[in-house]
Amino acid sequence: MRRVLAVAAGVAGARAVLRALGTRQELERTNFRGRTVSLAGGPALAAGASIAAAVSAPSPAAAAAALTAGLGSGAVGMYDDVVGSRPEQKAAKGFAGHLSALREGRVTSGLVKIAGVGAAGLAAAALLAADPRRPRRATRAGRVTDVLLGAGVIAGTANLLNLFDLRPGRALKAGTLIGAPLAGGRTGGLASGPVAVAASVLPDDLDERVMLGDSGANAFGALLGVALAARTGPVGRAGVLAAVAALTAASEKVSFTKVIEGTPGLRQLDALGRRTS
Repeated sequence: MRRVLAVAAGVAGARAVLRALGTRQELERTNFRGRTVSLAGGPALAAGASIAAAVSAPSPAAAAAALTAGLGSGAVGMYDDVVGSRPEQKAAKGFAGHLSALREGRVTSGLVKIAGVGAAGLAAAALLAADPRRPRRATRAGRVTDVLLGAGVIAGTANLLNLFDLRPGRALKAGTLIGAPLAGGRTGGLASGPVAVAASVLPDDLDERVMLGDSGANAFGALLGVALAARTGPVGRAGVLAAVAALTAASEKVSFTKVIEGTPGLRQLDALGRRTS
């Protein structure tokens, strides 16, 4: 029953944000097809998914971790969505571009987002480690390692999901594929709540009325990272982090869009529900 209430609260929160921000002209952007869409989908998903995860979390510490990761990543993602569209910000592309700008004395919105997502992930991992229900590592080094691995999983998953936000509905579908297997067990609400709220936003995304932007994709990914970190120990976290790092590194060399469009099954799933004109 609590998970049902959590989803209802999350969906209501997402809809409230969409109503409040959906007509703001400063949030309008042009998507890959040249259609005008609203970035309101991002903060709506960030708020609704964070609420749903927190309400259905197995402990107060896990609820605090979900709110920290989801709202923190969503906030800095929104900052990058708005500020990053300015002409002086567009020149810096990718992590290397942001570092190059920093060496020149410029702090880009993308660098603020990277630092903010990392900080949110670290804080959320520390909150998970403080949960009295979680086994406590015997040594200080073990506890620090546990937190750092958790932070890497949360921040890494936030960034990874953002790499899929290149076509309507793609990031939400990818997040659902990650989150659905995590929906069972004591910590399952940390994943099932955000996935359900994502499903409520999906029709608007597929119909190109809204887009997630960095705000929504980073928040959804961070919340899935919390769900992954909450159910794994150091070995599991290290495995997840290695997989996330490998996929992120691969994205620098290989276009995910080309892989998806060239793979039967993935191509059909990616296009499912998307408008054709």
